[in-house]
Parts: sequence; structure tokens; C-alpha cells
Amino acid sequence: MVKIGGFLVCLLIVVMDIVAGILGIEAELEQNKVKHLRLWIFECREPSHEAFKLGLAAAGLLVLAHVVANLLGGCNCICSQDELQKAPPNKQLSMACLVFTWIILAVGLSMLVIGTWSNHKSRASCGFTHHHFLSIGGILCFVHGLFCVAYYISTTASTV
Repeated sequence: MVKIGGFLVCLLIVVMDIVAGILGIEAELEQNKVKHLRLWIFECREPSHEAFKLGLAAAGLLVLAHVVANLLGGCNCICSQDELQKAPPNKQLSMACLVFTWIILAVGLSMLVIGTWSNHKSRASCGFTHHHFLSIGGILCFVHGLFCVAYYISTTASTV
């Protein structure tokens, strides 16, 4: 029964991250449909409400997948470099995956928030281009799913 539960948790994390990635890429496509005028690195563009909604949903799902992976994965507490070196390989792998999931979350969520904010209704102005932030954030959602599953599996394997 525990194996089925672990499989379902991994499946849930992967599905949330895949849907978040698809929503991020779809938001980029919607953003590219609005009319804009570009001059060098400056751009004037109308905001896309659809891209805003899709980007917001992608960011929310990315955060939710991260919370689920960390809450259900448990706590792997290593307080010193010496402890890390003496830890078994599964625990070392889980700590590495945990660090990578946090880094990917920070970068991916930042990209999605910047791309989403550029499509806010009150942002109909000219400024620097914000190209590909939503699609890069969407791609990082896929990578986040891989590392979250690796973290969950290595953490649960190191506690058995």
C-alpha cells in the first residue's frame, strides 16, 4: 500500500508540474498574439488578459507542486558539512535534489511572475522587452517536476 501511495504522490507532483509548464508556454503564445511595436530593446505592447490568467495559474501550480513535494517528502535535516559527508548516498542525493528544487523554484517562479506581471491590465506602457519569460518559466516547471520526484523518492528511500 505504501508503494501505491508513493507512486500516487509522484504522479501528482509530475502532473501538477507538467500542467504548470504547459500553462506557462500557452501564456507565452497568448502574449505573442497581442499587437506590439518594437524599437531595439524597447517595446510598446498591449497586455494580454488571457496570458495573465495562464501565467498566474502556472505560477500557482508550480508553488503547489513544490509544497506537496516538500511536505510529503518529509524533512531531511543535515546541519553541517561533516554530517553531509558521513550521510548515506540516498540522504546526500535527497539533499542535492532538495537544493536544486529550491533553486529551480526561485528561478522558474521569478520568470513566471515577471512574464505574468508584464501582462497585467495596468501595464499598458512602453519599456524593456520581456520576451520568453513565460516559456522559460514553463520549461523550468518540467525540470522542477523531475527534481521533486527524485527528491521524494530519495527521501523516502533513505528513511526506510
